[in-house]
Amino acid sequence: MASTQVNPTRMELTRLKKKRITAVRGHKLLKDKRDELMRQYLDLVRENMEVRLRVEEGILSANKNFVIAKAGMSEETLNTALMAPKQEISLIPGERNVMSVNVPTFECETRTGDENDIYSYGFAFTSSDLDGAVKSLADILPDMIRLAECEKACQLMAAEIEKTRRRVNALEHVIIPETEENIKYITMKLDENERSTQVRLMKVKDMMLEEEHHYKERA
Repeated sequence: MASTQVNPTRMELTRLKKKRITAVRGHKLLKDKRDELMRQYLDLVRENMEVRLRVEEGILSANKNFVIAKAGMSEETLNTALMAPKQEISLIPGERNVMSVNVPTFECETRTGDENDIYSYGFAFTSSDLDGAVKSLADILPDMIRLAECEKACQLMAAEIEKTRRRVNALEHVIIPETEENIKYITMKLDENERSTQVRLMKVKDMMLEEEHHYKERA
C-alpha cells in the first residue's frame, strides 16, 4: 500500500525514480562493504585466537619460571632484583583505516637497543629460572601488543558490520519496496487521470460536433 502522503504528480514520480536508483546503488555498495568487512573480520578473529594462544603459553611459561625462581631465592633477593627496571618501553599509538573503520595500531620502542637490558639485576645472586621468566615476558610483549590491536579492531569492526547490516536491511526491506510501491501508485493515478481526461475530451468533442450538426440543420 502506497503512502497516503504521496503527491501523485509527474515531478514526484521523477523524484521517486531517482531515489530508487540511488537506493539500489547504495544497497549494492553497502552489501559489498558488509561482505568485505565480514571477510576481514573473520581473518582478524582467527589471528586473534592464534596470538592469544601464544600469549597465554608465554605467560604460563613465565609464571612457572617465577614460581621456581621464588622457591630457589629469598623473597628479599627477588624483590631487590626486580625493584629497578633497566629497560624502558614506549608505545606510539596510531590508526589505520579498514573499510571506513579506524582501528588502533601501536608501535613499540625501547629506550636502548641492547637485548640484555631486559635484565635489571646481576646474574651472581639470582636464579637462571628468573632469567627465563623475564625472557619469556619480553618475548611475548609484541604478541601482547598485537593482541590488544586485534581485540579492539574486532570490537570496532563488529559494531560497523552490525550498523552496515541494519542499513542494508532497511534499504532492502523498507526503503526500496516502499519507493517502488509509491512509484506504482503514482503511475496508476497518472494513467487514471489521463484516461479520465481523454474521456472528457471525447465527450466535449462529441458535444461540439452534435451542436455544430444541429446548428447546420437549423441554418
